[in-house]
Amino acid sequence: MSDNTANTTAAEVLAPLHELQVRVVGEAGAPPHGRVRDDLVATEVPVALVFNGISHAVMMATPQELEDFALGFALSEGIVDSADDCYGIDVAMISDAAAGLPEGVQGVEVQLDIASACFERLKGRRRSLTGRTGCGVCGVESMAALDLSPPPAMHRDWIERIDLPTVLKALAQMAPRQQINAKAGSLHAAAWANIDGDVTEVTEDVGRHNALDKLIGARARNGRLHESGFVVMTSRGSHELVRKCARVGIGALATVSAPTVMGVRMAELSGIRLWGLCRTPRGVLYAGGNAPTDGLVDRIDKPVSI
Repeated sequence: MSDNTANTTAAEVLAPLHELQVRVVGEAGAPPHGRVRDDLVATEVPVALVFNGISHAVMMATPQELEDFALGFALSEGIVDSADDCYGIDVAMISDAAAGLPEGVQGVEVQLDIASACFERLKGRRRSLTGRTGCGVCGVESMAALDLSPPPAMHRDWIERIDLPTVLKALAQMAPRQQINAKAGSLHAAAWANIDGDVTEVTEDVGRHNALDKLIGARARNGRLHESGFVVMTSRGSHELVRKCARVGIGALATVSAPTVMGVRMAELSGIRLWGLCRTPRGVLYAGGNAPTDGLVDRIDKPVSI
């Protein structure tokens, strides 16, 4: 480890929050120059995902639940087909000097030992994803490699039960369980809810896709990924979130903000039920899933210029 990081422990780097001294300006009753106080800020570090000794992706993430994150990423990106294809996961600190990072900025390396068949498939379609933080396009060498054809969802006879009251019930349970965001105010969350709208677990990360991967990984590690239920997220309904859900067989997704056109199209192609702009007392159903919904089946998309 380089001298400039010798005093930084793994626990400090892997802490989800750091305390910083800041100056708050503009509060009622405060002097014009503001007041100095301590503030909690979310940690964000580069996390390298290494499969059978070969680095495949570097993601900026909150360094918590990294084993779940790595497994969820491997599943949602189609690198492995099931949790059984991953034989082991190890997390190691990488110093600033070793990683080529700025002074005082350490990284994390997550080593995954995966089945040889999965690794051979990965090598066949491997491309650089370094630094991808949310666009789902960075590092792709051609449009044909975008992977915009998600697998179709299986038929679910319960899909219509994921209605607005059920979605809003789940959404109302999220905030009290977003413990890191309550202190830092800068993290997304992904929650799993059963078909009655009861939230069973919440994961957090500075990246919305990372939060979803952590949730996917946690459920896969516990053998609960294919239970009936849906995902609620504090983000927009972007296409990569829908694609990740489709990849692992999640049948419904609800988001606080609006989706993109590509997100809606991904939901239509994969048969996922997609809710957006879910803020009590309303929500918008953009795709009905495998249950046809009035007003969506014969919708005509029209580009609008502003």
